[in-house]
Amino acid sequence: MSKHQRVLQHLEDELAADQVRALHRLLLDRWDDCDAAGFAAAFADDGSVVGFDGSMVDGRSQIEAHLAEVFADHRPPRYVSAVRDVRRLGDGVVLLRAVAGLVPRGATAVEPSLNAVQSLVAVSGEDGWRAALFQTTPAAFHGRPDDVIALTEELQGLVRGPAA
Repeated sequence: MSKHQRVLQHLEDELAADQVRALHRLLLDRWDDCDAAGFAAAFADDGSVVGFDGSMVDGRSQIEAHLAEVFADHRPPRYVSAVRDVRRLGDGVVLLRAVAGLVPRGATAVEPSLNAVQSLVAVSGEDGWRAALFQTTPAAFHGRPDDVIALTEELQGLVRGPAA
């Protein structure tokens, strides 16, 4: 690969990373807004979600239906997050890894028991970047309480006031 090709590839990778970061933020914002349709619209038709509790939901329409049920019963806490890594896996495929915390509505503190690690596999298509897989895994850090404290403190620093 020539130097020129490497520079172009780097620029393309950076643009893709920015777009996938925006996709991740969109997913969290749609969750915060209790917008099941908006959340699901960010997915490829055959996209999948693995929720914090291990729920697996496949397909855009099923994701919307599942979240509509969740949001009908209650307004979940809102997200704060920090992206740890974004990298290209192949042509039109990007992996984003992040940490996230949840702030209960009306509160200003991250709930440590809800801290999570998130993985987003995004694919590029005619309609832009879409989620192929969005997985949220509890960040329990079994036997490592200092790691729980450190992550909670980091996420708490991202909180911008009471959750609505």
